[in-house]
Amino acid sequence: MSPQIAFLGAGNMASAIISGLLAVGFAPQQLRASDPSEEALARLRALGLSQVSTSTDGLCEDADLLVAAVKPQIMPQALSAIKPQLGSGTAVLSIAAGIPISSLQSLAGPSVPIIRCMPNTPAMIGKGASALFACESVTPEQRALAEQVTSAVGLSVWVETEVLLDAVTAVSGSGPAYFFALIEAVAEAGTSLGLAPEVSMSLTLQTALGAAELAGQSDLPVSELRENVTSPGGTTEQALLALKVGGFDEMIAKAVKACADRARTLGEEFG
Repeated sequence: MSPQIAFLGAGNMASAIISGLLAVGFAPQQLRASDPSEEALARLRALGLSQVSTSTDGLCEDADLLVAAVKPQIMPQALSAIKPQLGSGTAVLSIAAGIPISSLQSLAGPSVPIIRCMPNTPAMIGKGASALFACESVTPEQRALAEQVTSAVGLSVWVETEVLLDAVTAVSGSGPAYFFALIEAVAEAGTSLGLAPEVSMSLTLQTALGAAELAGQSDLPVSELRENVTSPGGTTEQALLALKVGGFDEMIAKAVKACADRARTLGEEFG
């Protein structure tokens, strides 16, 4: 029997996941969603979904997996409203940042299998990176289905303990912003050297794309790729020396740690 997947919330991330699932072969009849926004539901109807509604009545009926895709501050109200529909046969995949499994279980019910996921925004173009952690009651079949869902929009990995999701938040969840900031800084530096802003941004974007693709496709470690571009006494060496003197590695480490610390604090607040 084909798995049935319900979506609580139909915002950008949910829409991206639904598009990804359709692209890898899920039928529209396997997917359903509830969202208070008619505009969001119209986007799903355009994708071929017919089981969409502003009401949550019957949302989880015969559903194998519920993707809880609402904002963290709305999650308590949203899950509490559908609690009577949930049981051990429907696993909940939460993509809300910061809410621990203990809190999710208190909202959904102690018998409900809970999986937490930390995705990132490149999932909206199928280039996401998602990390998952499942509570003990999640079955192998439910784990596999959750991974199918997240893999439809990019890379999926499992972490061994829930606390590691704070590190995931710091590395990949918030990570796109670090690279956006670097792109901005390099493009602005190119403009200050005389390049037209649009030319500098185009070169910077293509360089970022090319470097990421090369790192992903090459059998060489990233450190060796960096060394291959760095000729002794050359221009790249001077640039990297300037970054080292400026404490580049230390600044990145400090930023990532600050993000992880904040993720931990938010989790404690939600807990």
